[in-house]
Amino acid sequence: MVSFTKVQGHYHAHKLTLAGVDEDAFTRSLTSARVEMNPHQVDAALFALKSPLSKGVILADEVGLGKTIEAGLVISQRWAEHRRRIVLIVPASLRKQWQQELFDKFSLRSTIIEAATYNAMRKEGHRRPFEAAEGVVIVSYEFAARKAVELELVKWDLVIFDEAHRLRNVYKKGGSQRAKDLKDALRDHFKILLTATPLQNSLMELYGIVSIIDDDHFGGENAFRAQYAASSTKATALEVLKERLKPICHRTLRKQVQQAGHINFKQRNARTFTFDPTASEVQLYEALSEFLQRKDTISYGDKANQLVVLQVRKILGSSTFAVASYLEKLIERLKAKGCASLDLTDDIEIIDELAEEADEDGGDDGKEPIDPAKLAAEIAELETYLELARSIGKNSKGEVLLSQLPAVLDEIANKGGKRKAVIFTESVRTQMYLNDLLGRHGYGGQIVLMNGSNSDAESKAIYAAWKARYAGTDKISGSKTADMKAAIVEAFKSDDKTILIATESGAEGINLQFCSLLINFDLPWNPQRVEQRIGRCHRYGQLIDVTVVNMLNLKNQTEQRIHQLLSEKFHLFDGVFGASDEVLGTLVNGLDFEREVLRIVQECRTEEQAEFEFNILTESIKDRIDADMAAARTKVLGELDSAVVEKLHHRQNALAASIPEFRQRLLMVAQAELDGAAFPQPDSEHFTYHGQTYTTAWPVADEQDWQFFRVSDGLGLQIVDEAKARDHASSPAAIRFKPKEYPYAGQMTAVNALSGQSGWLRVSKATMPTPDAPREELLIACVTDSGEVIASEIADKMFMVPGENAGSVSAKPDEARLEALQSEQFFAFSDRVKRENFEWIEAEEERLDRYAADIEIELDALVDTMEAEIKELQRQKRSPDLSMEQKLELSRKIKKLQGDVDDTKLSKFERRKQVRKEVSDKLDEFAEQLNQKPKFDNLLTMRWVVE
Repeated sequence: MVSFTKVQGHYHAHKLTLAGVDEDAFTRSLTSARVEMNPHQVDAALFALKSPLSKGVILADEVGLGKTIEAGLVISQRWAEHRRRIVLIVPASLRKQWQQELFDKFSLRSTIIEAATYNAMRKEGHRRPFEAAEGVVIVSYEFAARKAVELELVKWDLVIFDEAHRLRNVYKKGGSQRAKDLKDALRDHFKILLTATPLQNSLMELYGIVSIIDDDHFGGENAFRAQYAASSTKATALEVLKERLKPICHRTLRKQVQQAGHINFKQRNARTFTFDPTASEVQLYEALSEFLQRKDTISYGDKANQLVVLQVRKILGSSTFAVASYLEKLIERLKAKGCASLDLTDDIEIIDELAEEADEDGGDDGKEPIDPAKLAAEIAELETYLELARSIGKNSKGEVLLSQLPAVLDEIANKGGKRKAVIFTESVRTQMYLNDLLGRHGYGGQIVLMNGSNSDAESKAIYAAWKARYAGTDKISGSKTADMKAAIVEAFKSDDKTILIATESGAEGINLQFCSLLINFDLPWNPQRVEQRIGRCHRYGQLIDVTVVNMLNLKNQTEQRIHQLLSEKFHLFDGVFGASDEVLGTLVNGLDFEREVLRIVQECRTEEQAEFEFNILTESIKDRIDADMAAARTKVLGELDSAVVEKLHHRQNALAASIPEFRQRLLMVAQAELDGAAFPQPDSEHFTYHGQTYTTAWPVADEQDWQFFRVSDGLGLQIVDEAKARDHASSPAAIRFKPKEYPYAGQMTAVNALSGQSGWLRVSKATMPTPDAPREELLIACVTDSGEVIASEIADKMFMVPGENAGSVSAKPDEARLEALQSEQFFAFSDRVKRENFEWIEAEEERLDRYAADIEIELDALVDTMEAEIKELQRQKRSPDLSMEQKLELSRKIKKLQGDVDDTKLSKFERRKQVRKEVSDKLDEFAEQLNQKPKFDNLLTMRWVVE
C-alpha cells in the first residue's frame, strides 16, 4: 500500500488552495461543482474574473448554453476566496430555481428574501436582513427595487442580475424607475449581467445595459448615438463598437459550441391532445366567465383586482373539481360578508409570486357596505354554479389524457427513452383529481406528486425514507422544501414510477433530463413560464428528443388563440432551442403579457371582438427583429472573438489536464492525513473512511450514494485546513520518495532520473496583493548534494510520488543557496504579476482615453442639438401668422439657446482638461493598488532522498 507523509499533505493542501485569477486557482471551483463542465462555460467564468480593475461583465451566451452554470462558477470562486456578500437579483419566478441550482450543483446555501422573510428577520432583531441572511441572497427585481436604499448600504462582493435585458432601457427618460433605482443603489459594486438578448431593437440598448456596469465605459448617450446608433452608421463604426465591447461582454453562440462538438442538442417535438367538453362543462365555463366579466358583483366589484381575476381564470381553465373547490370557499367568504381576494384559496400556488412581480397584495381594499338582498341573490346564483360543478363527474380533458397516455408513453419507450411523463397543472385541486383518475386506471403505485407543500401521505413516506437513506451525508441540505423536492425527483427517477404530476410552484428548480415526455394539462398564458416548464426536461443531459403535449379545448377560443401564439409566434414547442432569443427577449415581463390576455378575455363580449383583439396582440409579437437591426446585432455581438472554436478546443484540453491532477492531489492529502482511510487501489478515485465511501467523481457519488469528496466542503475542506495549519517551517523534515511505487511511474521520468540522489528543498508561499484578489504562488528551491539545481516543476512532481519519513535531520542546508534560488523565483513571480498589472493598467488607460474622447463628442453632439433647435425656432419666428408677442418670446428662447451654445463651447476645453485629470488620477490610483508590497512565507524545509 502506498503512503504519503504529513509534509506532502501540507504541501498539496497549500497547492490546492492558492489564490489568484488564473486557471490553476479556478480549478478548485471546477472540481467542487456537481456539473459536467463545458469549455465555453469555464471560458465565460474566467472572463468574468479576469481583470482586477473591472467593474463587471455581461455574459450573453445564447439560450441553452448554461449562463446559470457560468454565474455559479464565479459565485463559487468568490465564496472560496471568502468574499461572500453576494446578491442575486432575478425574476420572481426564477428565485427557487436559482436556490435549487446553487445547492444541487455548487453546494452553496442561499436565502430568498421577500416581504415575509424580510419582516420575520426584522422581528428577530436583524436591523439589516440583507447582511444577516445565510449564504447567497436571492431577491426579485421588484423587491430589490423597493429595498434599494438598504441594498446600497451593503458592501457587496458580487451582484448578479439574471434576465438583465430588463434593465437595457434604463438610459431613457421614461425608462423603468426600478431599473434606475437598482443602478444607483449598486453602482459601486462588481456586477455580472446575464442575458441572451443585450440588444433587441436598438443599439442604444447596449449603451443602457453597459451603463448598469459602468457609466464611464461610454462617454454619454449623445456621444454613443452619434458614433454608433445613428441610422447612417457604417460597418467601420460597428467594428469599433465591437472592440469597445470586448473587455466587458462575453458571448458564445450555439453554432460555435456545436462546431466544437461539446454539446449535442436535442429537439423538442409538439403534440396536441384535443378534446370536446360536454354541454355541462361548457355551460359551467360560460356562466362563470360571464359572472367574472360583470362589474356589479359583490365578489369582484366594478374595479376587480387583476390578479384575483387571473387566479380564478386559471382555475376555470383547469378542471371542474378545481372550480367546485373555489366556489365553496368563495361562497363561505360571501357569507362572512367578505369578497374575493388572493388569500381565498391556495389552489394556484404561484399567485404570491405573481403578486410580488406585480407589486400588489391583492387583498380586500375596503369595499362599501354590502346590500343584504344583493348578497343573498349572489350567493344563491353561485350555489347553482357549485351544484353544476359538483354534478360533472367526468372531465373531458382528463378522459382524453387517460386514453392517449399509453400510446405516447409507448412512443417514448420505442425511441429509447424511459417510460415516464411529467404532467403540469396550475391547480393543486386538479393535481389531486389527476392522481385519483390515473391511479384508478392502471397507474396505481406509479405516481408521485410535487407541489408547494407535499403534505400527502405518500410524499411524506418518500421523504422520510429518503432522509433515513442519506442521514449524515451531504445530500441533505437542511431545507425541507429543497430536500422534499430531491426526494420526489429521486422517487420519480426510480423504475417503479411512471408519472410525476407537478404544479408550477412545486416544479421550480428541479431537473428532469431523464424524462422526455412533458404534458401541459393546463397551459399557462405566460410564455416564460411555459419555457421554464419545458426546460425542466429539455436541458443538457437529455438523451433523446423531448415530446411536449398540450391539451386543447376545441370549444374555448381563448385557449386556442393562446396555444396558437405560444406555438407559432413564440416557437415554444418545436425545434432544437424552443423560444428564440429575439421573441422571448421582447417580453421584459411575462406577467404583462398575461394581463393583456386577461384584458381581452374580460372586456370582449363577442367572439368577433376577441378575435380582433387577439389579432392585434399577435401582430405586436415579431417573428424576428428588423433586418437592419439583426445585421447590426450580428456584427456587434455575433463574433466577439473570431477564434472561439479554436479557443474552446484549447480550453477543453486544458481542463482534461488540470482537473484530474487537482483531484489526484486532493486524494494524496486524504492518504497523508486520514489514518485508517482504505484505498482499494493506489490510484483509486475513491476510499472508505469511518464507514463512509468518498469519491472525487460527483457522477459516481450520485450513482453509488457515496460522499462527494472535494476541497470546498465536508471532509475535504476539514483535512485541507488542518494540513495547512500545521507548522512544518520551524524544523526540517526528512522524506524518502519512492517513485517506483507511484501508480503511473512512467509519468515520473524526471523524478526517476534522480534515483539514488539526495539533497535539500524549501517551499515558500509568495503573495502579491491586488485590488480584486491576492495572487499566490508556491516557490520551490531544490538542490542536490552535488550542487545541481532541480527545476521547480520536477521538485513539485517529487511531492506527488509516495514517500515516508526518513528519520531525524542532523545536517544543515546551504541557506545562502536556497535563499538565492527562492529570491530568483520570487523575482520572476513578482515580475510576471507586475507585467500583468501593467497590461491591465494599459487596457484601463485605453478605455479611459476613449471615455475622454466620448465626452468631447458628447459636448459636440449637445451643441449640434441646440443649434438645430435654434434653426427651428428661427424658422418659426419668420411665420407671418405670429403676433409680436409670440415673436418676442421666440427671440428670448433663441438668445437663451445661443448663450447655452457659447457656454458649452467655452466649457468644452475646461471639461476636456477636467476629464484628462480624472483619467490621470484614476490611473495613479490603479497603479498604487496594483503595486502593493508582496509577502513571503516559508512553509517547509526538507531533506530529501529518492530511492
